[in-house]
Amino acid sequence: MEFTSDSDLLNVSQVDFDRAMMKRALDLARRGRYTVTPNPMVGCVIVRSRKIIGEGFHIKAGTGHAEVNAISAAGGDISGSDVYVTLEPCSHYGRTPPCAEALIRGGVKRVVAAMVDPNPAVSGRGLKMIADAGIHVECGLLGDEAEALNPGFFHRMKTGLPYVRLKMGCSMDGRTALSNGESKWITSAQSRADVQNYRAMSCAVLTTAATVLADDPLLNVRESEFNPLFLSEYPLPKLRQPMLALVDANNRVSDSARIFTVDRDVVRFTLNPQTCADVLYRKDDLHGVLEELGKRQINDLWVEAGGTFAGSVIRQNLADEIILYMAPSFLGSDAKPVAAITGYESLACVPRYSIRDVKRIGTDVRIIMGRKTDYE
Repeated sequence: MEFTSDSDLLNVSQVDFDRAMMKRALDLARRGRYTVTPNPMVGCVIVRSRKIIGEGFHIKAGTGHAEVNAISAAGGDISGSDVYVTLEPCSHYGRTPPCAEALIRGGVKRVVAAMVDPNPAVSGRGLKMIADAGIHVECGLLGDEAEALNPGFFHRMKTGLPYVRLKMGCSMDGRTALSNGESKWITSAQSRADVQNYRAMSCAVLTTAATVLADDPLLNVRESEFNPLFLSEYPLPKLRQPMLALVDANNRVSDSARIFTVDRDVVRFTLNPQTCADVLYRKDDLHGVLEELGKRQINDLWVEAGGTFAGSVIRQNLADEIILYMAPSFLGSDAKPVAAITGYESLACVPRYSIRDVKRIGTDVRIIMGRKTDYE
């Protein structure tokens, strides 16, 4: 149900009003998608007498949470209000005080949360604290939408691993480069701008020495290529650069590579660690790479690499999502494949995916696939 004015909201049922406020909170939460890592996106709306008196969202780890920002927007007076929040208010002292305590002190009369926080440090304690203070608590409104907002955070909380998005770009016959190595540019400028958006939302970008040696890429977020619409919604004055994770088993990438010219954290996975930033890598142990990144609080991992590495990720069934950009061209059977996979002897062994979305991006088609077991 769509509402075009405040007067519309005065006349709807409480159920429809609650849904409208939670949808507003979800919209607010999305505004932090580029900056909140390693925290989840959270939005909050505070209402009194069916009028919004304050709203806010979490912008950056270590700064005010959504509830605190909404309280501030309300001028500090939230007594007798209803609070709509996309994730259970926190109950523990971290880099900021507990939001549950702030709501209790503010004298709110009702808290509606979309879902319980899967973080073991919270996990129901925030809502219990609020309920024990005599405040009416409800949980579950638009919970599926709230969980879908933070797949990386919830995945890491449940598994200890980041949510892996494998990016691939190819021709219609599944090729990424001519046999002589020429590959720029197969996909369109619009597809590359779309990739910038995904990079910006990611906690880390994972690549390999082979990709760096072949292309000498930056693999960063660039304002010049960022979609102006996305840039207008960016809540901080400077673009956040995701961590770079480099699989470089034999230390082949020199310090002069362009990936090292970007101001960001870098972790190198190698068989022979040489600096404190290096991590011991057991050859082809991609699951170990993910475990290490999970320990470093990486929620959303964006993988950009060549066909050999992409093939390994797929073969080991480590991609939670595949983002495939297909250009309307054919490079031929001698061109390089988008995923170098061999050795399957039975279709039962082949990883299966479900198509989540198909969209035209510039002259290309973007196909988003997720694990089939997640949906069927």
